[in-house]
Amino acid sequence: MPDTQPFRLRTDPARFEVVKNALYAAAEEMKIVLAKTAYSPLLKVAGDYSCGIFDRAGNMVAQGPDLPIHLGSMPDAVRAVVQAFPEVLPGDVFIHNDPYQGGSHLPDVNVVAPAFLDDRLLGFGCVRAHWPDIGSATPGSYGAVTEIYGEGLRLPPVRLYRGGKPEPGIEAIIFANVRTPSERLGDLRAQVAACWRAGQRMAALARKYGADELLGIMDEVLDYSETMMRAALATLPDGEASFEDILDGDGVLAPGAAEDETFRIKLRIAKRGDTITADFAGSDPQVPGPMNAPLTVTASGVFCALKMIADPHSLIPPNSGCWRPVQVLAPEGSVVNARLPAPVVYANHEISHRVAEMVMAAMARITPSTVMAGSQGTSAIMTFGGVDYRTGERYVSYESVKGGFGARPTKDGINGVASTVTNMSNTPIEMIEMSFPVRVEEYALLPDTGGAGTWRGGLGVRRVWRVLEQDSHAAVCCERTVTPPFGLAGGLAGAPARLMLELPDGSSRKLVSKGGFIAPTGSRVVMEAPGSGGYGPPSGRDRAQLAEDVRDGYVTEASAQRDYGT
Repeated sequence: MPDTQPFRLRTDPARFEVVKNALYAAAEEMKIVLAKTAYSPLLKVAGDYSCGIFDRAGNMVAQGPDLPIHLGSMPDAVRAVVQAFPEVLPGDVFIHNDPYQGGSHLPDVNVVAPAFLDDRLLGFGCVRAHWPDIGSATPGSYGAVTEIYGEGLRLPPVRLYRGGKPEPGIEAIIFANVRTPSERLGDLRAQVAACWRAGQRMAALARKYGADELLGIMDEVLDYSETMMRAALATLPDGEASFEDILDGDGVLAPGAAEDETFRIKLRIAKRGDTITADFAGSDPQVPGPMNAPLTVTASGVFCALKMIADPHSLIPPNSGCWRPVQVLAPEGSVVNARLPAPVVYANHEISHRVAEMVMAAMARITPSTVMAGSQGTSAIMTFGGVDYRTGERYVSYESVKGGFGARPTKDGINGVASTVTNMSNTPIEMIEMSFPVRVEEYALLPDTGGAGTWRGGLGVRRVWRVLEQDSHAAVCCERTVTPPFGLAGGLAGAPARLMLELPDGSSRKLVSKGGFIAPTGSRVVMEAPGSGGYGPPSGRDRAQLAEDVRDGYVTEASAQRDYGT
């Protein structure tokens, strides 16, 4: 084990704790401001956004309790603003969503605002929020295109506000390219308000303790997290391990093909002392469709899994300092380090989901007691769009359906919740039906979808939408329809996803896992989100607990006999 140097504070320990916690509280307050002022259900209720406080160089110092899928790459997005605008002024606000400049995918829009005490720059607040629509040929911006230029409006870092007032030309460009401009305006104003709240809180801290003291403590917070992360990594065994996984496809069929073509990601983990390297050498080249991840997105999946493994009790403040001991390598031009102009919209969540689970699977061979079996491995996206017959206005509905959370070495998985990189809430049926011309006719846990094991995998769910009155231009993006979520240590795999379109005439057809389709009036769209893997051999499961699973409807009598031998 390396001789990890102890962290030594340069400031008063009590003051350090007060200011550190105040910064994290401010980041969480940003989240509350946005939730209370946003317009779209995706932000107000489901929480598809993340908030952070950054230093003057763009390093994340504090973050809200948000989405790892966003938070791992947000520092790169803020650094892109710092690089593009070396001179910033009070009242400035910037916007961008370019995946090749630190963004994730085009619907994730970054709003960044500097914080000042008088004329002294203290740092930045940033909110990354998923907009339900950012243009493109498909409502919801989830079409299976072959270049990023077809995925919607792509914004490099640009100034959105000057002197505290909007730049009308920039806003005009944005709202001319989206289907629901009034809703987008409301969400954008909410992002700006949240960033301004961060600026107010940072200015108050600088006023109370002095700007130099605040800036020094922000630096120390990064060093503190780095030291804690190195110490946590140092307690894990050294070793190397590999894992390879197959993804369903990219949504673009090859000429003459009836099925989407799968592709592979390869990962090798090397843990040495207080450092760790994730190397994706050997992964497949980037694909024609939008399943290509920028390296910053791939890194987010790695960071998420390693934080869960090394810090299961969440004692380490998450920020850019945490990731200094972690190196992520991937061949340029591969599906995990895409090169412009590769499309990326699906990969943001699907690749980062899969990468996080691959890290778990590889680390199971090094530290099996601190990992979990495969979770649903997908964000299971369903979008609907068109004209709302009730109002005559355009609408775009975007939902992420929750599936199974993987079993742990000492606990069962969790049924029907967000897993690993997502951390989103469920969108209530009442909110969906009130906001959009669809009816949710079924939302239920699916028995037997959690993998059998000493500890059972969490169940997937079935969600069914009926399209009302007018045809809807829908789109789906769902992984794990080909390969199921893996079990560990003898646990069995969970059930894969299933997608169907039930037509008004009673016929039905299987939906492809990615891409747009027309859902006719009166049709039903069925998504069965994946379950998750079990942990440990099924023979080790407590028989009384198994009987309770059967009684509760989580496991059927037939599968109890087949998988558990009862």
